[in-house]
Amino acid sequence: MVTPAPSLPRDFAQLSPTEAAELLAARKLPPVEQWHPERSGDSAMEIRADGSWYHEGGRINRPAMVRLFSTILRREPDGGHVLVTPAEKLSIAVEDTPFRAVEMKSEGEGETRRLIFRLDTDDLVLAGADHPLGFGDDPDNPDPRLHVRGSIGNGLEARIDRALYYEIADLALAEGEDPPSIWSNGARFPLVTA
Repeated sequence: MVTPAPSLPRDFAQLSPTEAAELLAARKLPPVEQWHPERSGDSAMEIRADGSWYHEGGRINRPAMVRLFSTILRREPDGGHVLVTPAEKLSIAVEDTPFRAVEMKSEGEGETRRLIFRLDTDDLVLAGADHPLGFGDDPDNPDPRLHVRGSIGNGLEARIDRALYYEIADLALAEGEDPPSIWSNGARFPLVTA
């Protein structure tokens, strides 16, 4: 489950995992997967690797605008990204991933653990089978990502910030599985692909 947040009612760090889960359950996304408008074009927008949004070369500095645009973002079957409404579909350039996972809450341990991430757009994502974690194929150069929405394998992803990756790795190593793995919402995610 993924939800757009107009803004969090208070600092994510102060939310309990239960409160974060309640926020997840309360919000809904526009049904962009159901929209197939005939009119298309170029938005002249881009999302840079650091997560910043630009329009015609100028940075979009209003967080509310970024949050709004992020709710109508979709990845196409060809791998491209678009902003879509019932009336039109506009391409948008994405350098890396459209989102960044910037904070995390962990509740429980082992198979009962739940990891809730806050994205740079204030969206909340509960990692699990519907929102898998991936760490890439090279253990020396991890590529930590979180599936946010859309089809798994060709949907929208969040780059997990390095500090969060180290926190995840510490949790996984403390649990002693071989290979090191992290659980969330009943799903197991190995840190290293065997």
